[in-house]
Amino acid sequence: MPQQSSMPADQRVAAVDLFEEGFGHKSVSARLGVGAHAVRGLERRYRIWGMEALIDKTTKKRYSFEFKLAIVHQFLEGEGTLTELAQMHQLSATTLLRRLGKTYREEGAEGLGPKPMGRPASHIPITRHQLRETRRKSCVVRFSDFRQRTLT
Repeated sequence: MPQQSSMPADQRVAAVDLFEEGFGHKSVSARLGVGAHAVRGLERRYRIWGMEALIDKTTKKRYSFEFKLAIVHQFLEGEGTLTELAQMHQLSATTLLRRLGKTYREEGAEGLGPKPMGRPASHIPITRHQLRETRRKSCVVRFSDFRQRTLT
């Protein structure tokens, strides 16, 4: 599901026009009456992508473990600013680099690997014997309930 912008398309175009005139995100947000956080994010994407920042992307890109690790090493070794690295590798935003760097610092290289898909299992696997015993006890309880109802 694509992420929805908090700014309508016409406001994004107006904001980009103001960026091109030299206004910063604070003055643009004040002029348009839009939240500064949303305008700041648009400004960052605009600095990386130019006018393509206005286009909604329909799919989420996935990156390989090796690609993520290489980018993080470049980032940590200071081979460029966040914006330069995002432009160089055609990333959608600088926040991806920040998140990857934080994950690498907290979890190491393993944190950049693929994550398990789907919802985690909510039960502990049981043996056949345990399953049979549980079913037997369930049947005994149901039979005793049935017997009590028919006798009364």
